[in-house]
Amino acid sequence: MEAVNLFQLATTQAKWLSLRQTTVANNIANAHAPAYRPMDVEPFEAIVANRSVSIGATAASHFGTQPGEPSMRIVDTGGPDVSASGNRVSMEQELVKSSEIRHAFEINTAIVSSFHRMILMTAKP
Repeated sequence: MEAVNLFQLATTQAKWLSLRQTTVANNIANAHAPAYRPMDVEPFEAIVANRSVSIGATAASHFGTQPGEPSMRIVDTGGPDVSASGNRVSMEQELVKSSEIRHAFEINTAIVSSFHRMILMTAKP
């Protein structure tokens, strides 16, 4: 069994959540654009499962693509239902995703804060 660096995992999840939040915001912003197809980020579980996969970044400044970090891909989630505006964005689904992202950020922050406090308590004389 391999050791898990909690802070590295939390950082990776925070970057993934940021990318997902941006993707969902783009879906909401383009909800009335004709022929727009909604996007989402691949599940975080897939990133953790493939964390030995290296990324082919074209520049070190690309978001979420630092060498040695897991890759994060945006995937097309366009379903078969076309709305009146001619696209496949469901505002209800996007708002649910937005709420899930906020909740995941809160959990991530609470876990990191708890472990940080525990580390500080062990370091105090």
